[in-house]
Amino acid sequence: MGMCVDPGAFRWCQALSRSQSLTTASTARTTVSASTAATSGGTTTRGTTTPTVPTVSSHSQQADYRHVSSFHHAKVRRSLNTTIFIKKKKAATVTAAAATATATTTAAETTQTETADSKSKSVSNNFSNQYSNNNSNYSRTNGRSTYNTSISCRQTTNSRYGSSSSICSSSNIERALAVRRRNLSLSTNKLSEQYSCSAAALNWLISSFVLLLCITLCTSSISPPAPQDAVHITAILGESVVFNCHVEFPGDHPVPYVLQWEKKVSETGQEIPIYIWYESYPTHSGEGYEGRVSRVSPDSSFGAASLNLTNIRESDQGWYECKVVFLNRPPKQHKNGTWFHLDVHAPPRFSVTPEDIIYVNLGDSIILNCQADGTPTPEILWYKDANPVDPSSTVGIFNDGTELRISTIRHEDIGDYTCIARNGEGQVSHTARVIIAGGAVIMVPPTNQTKLEGEKVQFTCEAKAMPGNVTVRWFREGSPVREVAALETRVTIRKDGSLIINPVSADDSGMYTCEVSNGIGEPQSASAFLNIEYPAKVTFTPTIQYLPFRLAGVVQCYIKANPPLQYVTWTKDKRLLEPYQTKDIVIMNNGSLLFTRVNQNHQGRYTCTPYNAQGTQGSSGHMEVLVRKPPAFTIEPDPLYQRKVGESVEMHCDAQEAEGTTKPTITWQRRDGQPLQKNRVRIMNGNITIDNLRRSDFGYYQCVASNEVATIVSATQLVIEGTQPHAPYNLSGTATEFSVTLSWMPGYSGGPDYKQDYTIWYREAGVSDWSTIPVTPSGSTQVTINRLSPGTTYEFQVIGKNALGDGMMSKVITIRTLDVQKPKKTSTTTAAPNEKEFKHASDDLGPKPGQPRNVSVLEIPNGFLISWQVPLERPHLVQFYTIKYRTDAQWKTLNRGQIRPEETSYLVKNLVGGRTYYFRVLANSLKSYETSEEIKFPVPARVKHKAITAGVVGGILFFIVAIILSICAVKICNKRKRRKQEKG
Repeated sequence: MGMCVDPGAFRWCQALSRSQSLTTASTARTTVSASTAATSGGTTTRGTTTPTVPTVSSHSQQADYRHVSSFHHAKVRRSLNTTIFIKKKKAATVTAAAATATATTTAAETTQTETADSKSKSVSNNFSNQYSNNNSNYSRTNGRSTYNTSISCRQTTNSRYGSSSSICSSSNIERALAVRRRNLSLSTNKLSEQYSCSAAALNWLISSFVLLLCITLCTSSISPPAPQDAVHITAILGESVVFNCHVEFPGDHPVPYVLQWEKKVSETGQEIPIYIWYESYPTHSGEGYEGRVSRVSPDSSFGAASLNLTNIRESDQGWYECKVVFLNRPPKQHKNGTWFHLDVHAPPRFSVTPEDIIYVNLGDSIILNCQADGTPTPEILWYKDANPVDPSSTVGIFNDGTELRISTIRHEDIGDYTCIARNGEGQVSHTARVIIAGGAVIMVPPTNQTKLEGEKVQFTCEAKAMPGNVTVRWFREGSPVREVAALETRVTIRKDGSLIINPVSADDSGMYTCEVSNGIGEPQSASAFLNIEYPAKVTFTPTIQYLPFRLAGVVQCYIKANPPLQYVTWTKDKRLLEPYQTKDIVIMNNGSLLFTRVNQNHQGRYTCTPYNAQGTQGSSGHMEVLVRKPPAFTIEPDPLYQRKVGESVEMHCDAQEAEGTTKPTITWQRRDGQPLQKNRVRIMNGNITIDNLRRSDFGYYQCVASNEVATIVSATQLVIEGTQPHAPYNLSGTATEFSVTLSWMPGYSGGPDYKQDYTIWYREAGVSDWSTIPVTPSGSTQVTINRLSPGTTYEFQVIGKNALGDGMMSKVITIRTLDVQKPKKTSTTTAAPNEKEFKHASDDLGPKPGQPRNVSVLEIPNGFLISWQVPLERPHLVQFYTIKYRTDAQWKTLNRGQIRPEETSYLVKNLVGGRTYYFRVLANSLKSYETSEEIKFPVPARVKHKAITAGVVGGILFFIVAIILSICAVKICNKRKRRKQEKG
């Protein structure tokens, strides 16, 4: 852009409108003023009056030029300091508009030219007076201030830049000066007469033209046409770009200029400055462009007005305009300025991505959201396990590909889903893994540890889960460690689940359990034992201990040791005691002294010192050992009491203390440890009375008399007659693959007149119903239960029965049958057909019973017995049983007729020896059936050998019989022959 650029069209129109009200007299005065101003003609640029100095050769004119140039430098300094250049694009250039109007007159008519000059001068002066604060500059010549106005301007339209501008022509200025010199000699009256003749017509013509010009300029300033020959540049986000803009000086003669770069805001159409430069002054960078815009080096191949934009952002995209403003002369041609359009391309980058791992349950619905930014707008693609996602009834892609939705999670939907965003500048991807959620699993369980007292111990407990929000809890002997008072200040649970105890003490020994959970399924747990070792120590020292005279007695040494106690040293009366050298003193395993027969020599002061592998923590204190006589029974209970149910029994007992000791305390207790029934039992003065006797009162009772010296016991037996048998005891058993053999000790039969028989109760562990088997022969205390499933856990009980009824049940014992030993596979072994080859009944056929259980095949003398148990579920639906078998892939029916529902076995007489059979038992309802598990039974090869042997033996016998018959036939023939010969 050159001089007289960016006139404020609106303000200019206002000034021109006011200029039409001038009278003929004022016009004449304006003409004179214009003639005066012609000697220092000027041009208005951006609302400021800038001198236009024509080319001169005289010395005086060059001096005027230098003076004017210095003025313009001062003007630019003021303009930059007050930021007039930042935003004055809408200011009008009044002088340019006036010059355009003057250009319509005929240059040959001197009077009309002067009139146009006067008219232009009048308009310019009015506008300058109105906006003198912002838009007027004063030129001082010979000590006087005069307005610098345009003498003659030519209105042009720059099609390249899409805007209208007024360019003040030097030739017009020279021509106007020549006219003024010729007309200076004319008188004022003559000039007025000439002007008055055509003033009205000329004023109307000028007014009409100016009005049309105002409309055009206003329209242009409001909506400038789009650039027709702009330079389009494409850049990548973050890179740099150079806008190449050339400066063409007028006449190729460098003159001062201001460089201004502006960007057009697309939303408002406003142009904002992003870079302003003037030599020797600080540059101005627009907001957001600080540090990113600079002039290109003068030594480069780009134009002098080129701009370098670095670190390009997406917001930099848009229209840019290069403007060059000359300060002291106009260019002859409009080539200083260029439009640029910057396209910013950016590779894709994700703004929203799904989580890396997504935990789901089957049947859930999920949405994977993947959004990306970039220029051009990226395309979103979805892949599952490296294959494009195939939309289906449950899987769909929505919202321009940004959402992948799965309405019902199935097994085949589990996997890795990759979202790819791509455009012409590149692509990015993100993978999300969809995993079925699962409970926590302990990967590294705690291990048993042994520590010395005072050390630090750490138990690890690493677990994995999906999702991985694992919670770890620690227990000691079933109690949370944080609730154990002794551990409260010494225990720490780390974030990784580890348990730390620092320091450990002797009492910390025990079982420690970690429990992990993530809220899904049952928690898992693992345990480890902590063993704390310490030197052997005495935990308690009694001041006095008593030994019973002439009885066995013990002097206790209360010891605690880990590792176990190795030995204890004793002193008596401060002398080392050698128990091994004394026949009536023995050191017990717990370190205590056992006196087999106490005498008075054993009395004294004792100490003990325990030792183990870690050493000792010291000796006990002094213990005073006194020898005293023990208490003695004065009344003892009878050896046997026999009563019937409902009766009462009273058993007597009393004891007396020795001299110097306290009276003994008498108590009663059952020898089997069961508690006494307090509501039926009374103890008074050492005697015990039991009312309303029951069968459970049967047993052995003890009268216990004790004082500080000794404890003595007297026992008796109470027998309750006429009751059902007591519970068998000491029940034990041995197992094979298909059977269990039980044995037991009989309980009390109920009296000498009663004989008892036994019944076995058994069931598979976890099953509610019991099965029963009577024991034969009668009175036997051993039995074998057959037809059990291999590798299965069973529960057993034994109950006795006499003439009065069933007795008490024994305790339950658990026995597991042995697993079937699988034959070793050889190269000729044929694999069993797949389980799926058996056709199961469809659920559409109606209700069906449960599975037959515990199918087994047992070889017996007359064949093979196939046995099973009735179903646990819906057994009432069973109408009959069917047995299927196969030796190859094809299943066949074994039984010819239907097996009744009350029968649970079937005898097969002929099975081929050396072959392997597979059997299934089918429980049939009216329309459906349910099958048992498949069992395998290899027939021993000796069965085949028996058949062969029988055939061979039969053949031999037949051959012998044939020989005998042949011999007999020969003898008969010979006899007949001899008879014929004798007759003949």
